[in-house]
Amino acid sequence: MPTKRFNARYGRKPKTKFAKVEKQHRGKKKCPYCNKVNVKRLAAGIWECGKCDVKFAGKAYTF
Repeated sequence: MPTKRFNARYGRKPKTKFAKVEKQHRGKKKCPYCNKVNVKRLAAGIWECGKCDVKFAGKAYTF
């Protein structure tokens, strides 16, 4: 579980919400232009495909 680093701090609900968001953030994503699963997050809301080198905007943790 990615929230083990918080130990006993912050409570159960915030840690489960954070784990859900982080799982979406770090997961594999498909490019909407070339359909290759090779999209990485450059910054908050900026995404780039590794195959077709297109940059596009989206949400902060998903697009």
